[in-house]
Order: sequence, then C-alpha cells, then structure tokens
Amino acid sequence: MRTLALCSLLMLLLAGCQEPASEASSRSDARLVRMATLTADASSSLSLTGVLRARYETPQAFEVGGQIATRHVDAGQAVTKGEVLFTLDPSDLEASLAAARAELAAAEASLSVAEAELSRAEQLLARDYFSQQAYERAELGEREAATRRDAAAARVAQARNALDDATLRAEADGTLIEVSGEPGQVVGVGQAVATLAQAGPREVEVHFPARSRPPEAGELLAGEQSIPLSRREVAGAADPASRTWRARYRLEAPLDEHRLGDVVQARFTLEEAAAEARFRVPVAALDERGDGPRLWRIVEGEAQTLPVSLHRMTREHAWVSGEGLEAGLEAGLEVIGLGTHLLTPGMAVRALGEEGAE
Repeated sequence: MRTLALCSLLMLLLAGCQEPASEASSRSDARLVRMATLTADASSSLSLTGVLRARYETPQAFEVGGQIATRHVDAGQAVTKGEVLFTLDPSDLEASLAAARAELAAAEASLSVAEAELSRAEQLLARDYFSQQAYERAELGEREAATRRDAAAARVAQARNALDDATLRAEADGTLIEVSGEPGQVVGVGQAVATLAQAGPREVEVHFPARSRPPEAGELLAGEQSIPLSRREVAGAADPASRTWRARYRLEAPLDEHRLGDVVQARFTLEEAAAEARFRVPVAALDERGDGPRLWRIVEGEAQTLPVSLHRMTREHAWVSGEGLEAGLEAGLEVIGLGTHLLTPGMAVRALGEEGAE
C-alpha cells in the first residue's frame, strides 16, 4: 500500500515538471526576428520626379482622308506656323473639284434659260397673252434653277477647300515631339500623323501617391536653380493602374538647358494633416506580398499583419500611413524589421534579444 502511494506521488511530480518544459520548448522553436521602432516623419515636404511638357501638345491631322504623298519633317524638328508637314495624293480631290465645276457650269446654264423664260413670260403676261398660272410656273422654275446654281457653287468651294486641305501645315510655332505618318500610308479624317508641342509656356507633369492631394504650389529643382511652380490642373480621377493622381504645374520662370521630355526633380510642401500621418520604417520591414503593402508586429508571441499605404520609398526607408499607426506611435509601436517575407499570420515569433532576458 505504501509502495502504491509512493508511485502515485512520483507520477504527479513528473507531470508538474513536464508542463513548463513544454512551454520552454515552444518558445525556443519560435522564429527570432529583429524589431524596428516606428518613426514619425517630421518633414512636411515631398520630392517627386516629373516630366517637362509643353502647355499645348496638339495632334496634327488631315481634315480629308487619302494617301500620304510626301513627308517634309522629322521628330524633334522645330517648325514655324504655316510650314508644310505632309501632303496627300491630290488625284481624287482634283477630280472631285473638276466634277463640281462642271456641275456648277450646268447649273448656271439652266439658270440662264430659266431667267430668259421668266422675262418672256412677264412680257406676254403684260399683253394678256399669258396666264397668271403659267407665269408663276416660270417664276418658280427660275428660283429652282438659282437654288441649284447656289448648291453647285457651294460644292465647288467645298471641293476647293478639300484640295487645299491635302497639304497639312503646322498650326503654330513649336517642336514636333512625335511624327508617325509615312509616304504611302492611307490615313482617315482626323487621324494624327504628328504631335506638335507649341512654343510658349512649359509645364511639369507629376504623379502623386493616391493619399496625397497635389498642393497648390511647389518648386522645380534644377541644379542650383529653383523655379516656382503653380498648379494648373489635376486629373479628375486617380489612375486605376498606378493609383496615382496626375497633376500639371506651370513654370513661373524660364528653365535653361532643358528639353521637352526631360525628367526633372520637383519638391512640394504637403498639408500638415498629411505630413503628420506618415511614418518612416526600414525598407526591409515592408511586405508587399498579397493584396497590398503591410507591416508585421508581434501580438502575444505571434506574427500579425498591419495593412498600410505606401507613399514613397528610397533605398533604405519607406514612408507609410495607415489606421492604428498614429495611436501605436504613442505607445512606442515596434514592427518586425527584417525577414518579413518569411512570415505567415499566426506564426510563433519572438524579438531578438528576449532570449538573453530568459
């Protein structure tokens, strides 16, 4: 009996020792991760690259269709207003003009006959040799002939204009930033064969992150030169592919030694509310797998995701915002700063350095 009681006591002691050992084993199997502290972005400025554009970039197109006969310009060439860019084969247009002129000549001959008949009807009516009804028919015939003559004259003018439109001329001074038409190519009415960047004001086209509303003003940085920028327009909707807002800014001063299409650096001052909502984290802390960018944090020994919006990124840091980040900052929120591409939700993890405390 004493032996049985001793065995029971021994088994209870063994069971009590196994539970903490199991917990210790579980903690030792957890993946070690390096932590990074969330840092508020104290800067209220945003630097972005933009593209130098002309205020007016006009597609050049024929007002009539046909086959291109000659091309007189190349991309990058400066042109003046009225300079010939392309010409169409005029054969069909010349034939149309000749047909319209023949139609006009026939209409004028018919009008002359109708006028003569009306004049004779007036003389006969005055002598009571002609009825009033017959006179009115002659008068109506003269009006119809005059109308046909006017319509034929309008068709001649239209055919003449179409022949003139077979020569495409530059509508303003500027530079051709694109030329696509080639001799032998058949083009339709309004089909662009070149794009003219008109001389005059220059602008910078910039794409802002979706959560940043383009400010009213900024500055262009070109070496030691700083040129004020003023916002002219903002796209009505964010681009569905890049989720960015396209904005155009006027240059308030001339820009030296830059050509259309050059990539330039611009700096903008953000609204305080937007600036305070951004936080800086190491690039390695950002995980862009899945549906969007996210950070990872440790909650009760397990890795949990924290969705964020990415604003900009450099080689070392990323600037993000999201719900819960600002509140977490006051509590000294730490996120996993390395190896986030290996984590899964609920994975057992522990911060590097906790093993020394144990």
